[in-house]
Amino acid sequence: MSTQIPCPPLVPFLGHVTAIEKEVPLRSLNLLARQYGEIYELRIFSRKSVVVSSYDLVSEVSDDKRFFKAVSGGLAEVRNGVKDGLFTAYHDEENWGLAHRVLMPAFSTAAIRDTFDDMVDIASQLILKWERFGSTTSIDCADDFTRLTFDTIALCSMSYRLNSFYREDNHPFIKSLSSFLLESGRRSMRPSVVTSVMGYTAPYEADIEVMADLANKIVAERKVTPSDKNDLLNKMLSGRDPKTGKGLSDDCIKNNLLTFLIAGHETTSGTLSFLFYLLIKNPEASRKLRAEVDEVLGDQPIQLGDLSRMPYLIACLRESMRLFPTAPSRAVFPKEDTVIGNGKYAVSKDTTIRILSGQAMRDPKVWGEDAELFRPERMLDGKFEALPANAWQPFGYGMRGCIGRAFAWQEMIIVIATVIQRFDLVLEDPSYELEIKQTLTVKPKNFYVHAVPRKSLSARSFVPSSALQQARRGLEQPSRTPVVVDPNVKLQPLYVLYGSNTGTSESFAQRVAGDAAAYGEPADNAAHFVEWIKTLSGEEFSGVSFAVFGCGNRDWVKTYQRIPTLIDQTIEQRGGKRLLALGTGDASAAEFFKAFDEWEEHLWKILAKEYQTGAVTIGKDKVQALTMQVVDTGVNRAEILRQSDAVLGTVVENKVLTAPGASENRHIEFKLPEGMTARAGDYLAILPTNPVRDVNRVIARFGLSGDQQASRMVVLSAVGPTPLPVDKPITVFDLLSGYVELAQPATTRDLQILMTAENSPVETLQALSSSYSEQVLLKRLSVLDIIEDHPKIALPFETYLQMLPSMRIRQYSISSSPLWNPQNVTLTVSVIDAPSSTGRRMSFLGVGSTFLAGLLPGHKVQMSVRTSSTAFHPPSDPTAPMVMFAAGSGLAPMRGFLQERAVQKKAGREVATSILFFGCRSPQEDYIYADSDLKEWTELGIVDVRPAFSRSSGDSLGCKYVQDRVWLDRADITKAYAANAKFYTCGSRRVAQGIMGVLTKIVQEGQQVEEAKAAEILERLVEGRYATDVFE
Repeated sequence: MSTQIPCPPLVPFLGHVTAIEKEVPLRSLNLLARQYGEIYELRIFSRKSVVVSSYDLVSEVSDDKRFFKAVSGGLAEVRNGVKDGLFTAYHDEENWGLAHRVLMPAFSTAAIRDTFDDMVDIASQLILKWERFGSTTSIDCADDFTRLTFDTIALCSMSYRLNSFYREDNHPFIKSLSSFLLESGRRSMRPSVVTSVMGYTAPYEADIEVMADLANKIVAERKVTPSDKNDLLNKMLSGRDPKTGKGLSDDCIKNNLLTFLIAGHETTSGTLSFLFYLLIKNPEASRKLRAEVDEVLGDQPIQLGDLSRMPYLIACLRESMRLFPTAPSRAVFPKEDTVIGNGKYAVSKDTTIRILSGQAMRDPKVWGEDAELFRPERMLDGKFEALPANAWQPFGYGMRGCIGRAFAWQEMIIVIATVIQRFDLVLEDPSYELEIKQTLTVKPKNFYVHAVPRKSLSARSFVPSSALQQARRGLEQPSRTPVVVDPNVKLQPLYVLYGSNTGTSESFAQRVAGDAAAYGEPADNAAHFVEWIKTLSGEEFSGVSFAVFGCGNRDWVKTYQRIPTLIDQTIEQRGGKRLLALGTGDASAAEFFKAFDEWEEHLWKILAKEYQTGAVTIGKDKVQALTMQVVDTGVNRAEILRQSDAVLGTVVENKVLTAPGASENRHIEFKLPEGMTARAGDYLAILPTNPVRDVNRVIARFGLSGDQQASRMVVLSAVGPTPLPVDKPITVFDLLSGYVELAQPATTRDLQILMTAENSPVETLQALSSSYSEQVLLKRLSVLDIIEDHPKIALPFETYLQMLPSMRIRQYSISSSPLWNPQNVTLTVSVIDAPSSTGRRMSFLGVGSTFLAGLLPGHKVQMSVRTSSTAFHPPSDPTAPMVMFAAGSGLAPMRGFLQERAVQKKAGREVATSILFFGCRSPQEDYIYADSDLKEWTELGIVDVRPAFSRSSGDSLGCKYVQDRVWLDRADITKAYAANAKFYTCGSRRVAQGIMGVLTKIVQEGQQVEEAKAAEILERLVEGRYATDVFE
């Protein structure tokens, strides 16, 4: 007896139309697959289809004996333009078989090899454009690759030059094609009556006419001026079907000409764009590919024989097409009523089966738990050939698979190798995350890069051009007031390179760069070059002096200071001269900023001695790198232009979860900016503003205007890089609110600067410096606190600004799943409003949490989604149990995991019961979500919650902390491990250490070994099965 196919809730008459995203329908289909599983029913108005997404089902329906291609949905609408061309013909149409047999010889190996020179010709036009426009030009990858592939198919198959690279705008055919494909997809989602009355038909038909005109023009010119070139067009004009002896009619020639112009460039351009995005995001793969291209091509142009000599390039291409097939779905009909899924699901012969091949190519059953990662190595050393049948299908399948596969393959290898040989591509916006544009195919949206020409091979062995990567703001620097230096002193160039996630390392780099003005000219800004230095083997750094300061967090034991140490050791091994020992800063330690202060002070002393530049004392004699001028603009603050709303999300809900009087936890829901997506376990990065109370404290301390709408503005100018808004008017309130950290503890360097100010209580400040950890760091004593306590200190406002770190983003674990709502996310946040440890009457306010707590529905917030580690996501298999440890707002990601499982359970999928160990104070104060989500999910069998109440342990079986409850229920931990559960911890460092301690204790008891040995055993046991998210 067959099993009923799951079906999402239906809306009368509309079916599932409202469940499908308008701009990127594919995203909705994929989310439904994650929610309902490997098969589900989909209804668009009265049209019924079945969607399959697992490898097993996709492989089964990839059988030409049982199924045939379905020309349906958007593809059926494309027939309005190309009729019975090869791509859109119904399976039983005569012209499909006729054209297929006539044109197959044009795509033979020999015929494709003959197009090599023409392909190189067009690729060279792309290279020439990028070289001439220079590395500061913003390049729309998808647009330029569209020009390239469009010109390539026209030249190679029709000997016709469209010269797209010699036009400022796109060819009219491209413009019409884009709107034609977009409208074809949308027509498939609308009732025909709506299309006819809404005025969509006239522009649609005009686009078809533009495309047909080009095809007719190409054919007419060939007939007037015949060619003896054995290209595709000649085969269409003069070829005869070996089976029937018939030739192609004029309409058939036009339709197939249009088919090749469309299919021959649209998917290839998208594939190239996706590949280069993945290479930019995966520098190790990029490094390996660059090394292979350098070895095979050197400085020479690519030759036909080179195409088979680059296995890593082919692996990268295969892996990219696995992750992002540009035609990610197709459809078939059963030839007769049948059952699929080992006899589980009945499907009638008139039912469309839509195949999500893109999802199937990410099935962990075939590709492993890292299926979401770009890892070309999975395609090397026989692994690709050993894949099960039908596992890799970016070109479709069987007799209706892509006829131009070999053509596209050769073209892409040529382009990839040539671009890699000549350029390093870097993102225009380093924070860019992939956005998708969908017509009939998919390709990256807003994917802009800079093409930085590589050096000659001899020079490449020294300086990596990837180190030239700069953010958009760094490519065109406004003019700066020059620093006056001694003309008799020979200045040394200084390069400051940084790698930074949250902005801490970047702010340190900004400081070094800014301070360099006191010793010479401003420094250049450069990016990471870690992947490059791994490839070195000689004395490439001979003559280079260097110093490294590493920022890290000891909680990440295996990776703490690994990269800084690698850089420090490698540069010395390759001939560099170390100026001073590797500096290290532990972000989890109180002395983090003090460590950098001491290291930087030592650095400048050594540089001054090494290069005889003359040291400048930090303090009042220091070069003033930041100046301020007051201007009257006569405009209100509301009229000043704001930042682009491209990354502005909207607050939907903000509510308190805890009882009155308890430490506040909040649930905040946001609508994401268009095109932004998130997975359960990801982070939402928020750019906050300082609490208004603290901004007003600064304004009052310096006697500035406190009117937020004041017409009196300031204009900052600076020497060297600065995170502050320079050369444009801004209110003091906006400046202090959004650009600097006001509550950051003062550093020892700050104390030195304060000691040099007029009317400074030097002895008091020296005492603070001597007992820095106890008196400043532990009490979180800020510069503002100090100058408020000592109002006679005459500190210029400009100097104060320069002492402050730039505003950092705050990362919060997302507490929702996209299966609940793909457009919205929620945060679960603890609001920091704690008694001041300095004895001051005012409490200490957390910057990020106070900002979030004050948001109201409708407020716009600058945000971005940041992916978490690969391991910190729920298992792709919902039958795999989870064991989760959390305390307080550490519940956030676990809520997202459980919400995802709950949605899947409601959709009819089998879901394992997980265990949640959760710590808080008491059931009455802060047992968040206890009476809502956790109650519902417990009743559903999704989760078994094991609470631990620190102030009410009697309500939690005598367990005060999470680790106490874990120890009490250790038998269940052992059972879960045996059931192949995955383990997750989210919370403070103390919580994470407590969990590891009790798990070690469990192993120690079970194995009867010493603690140290138990810790070793535990590390092996949880490898690949335990993920942590630790915060302070």
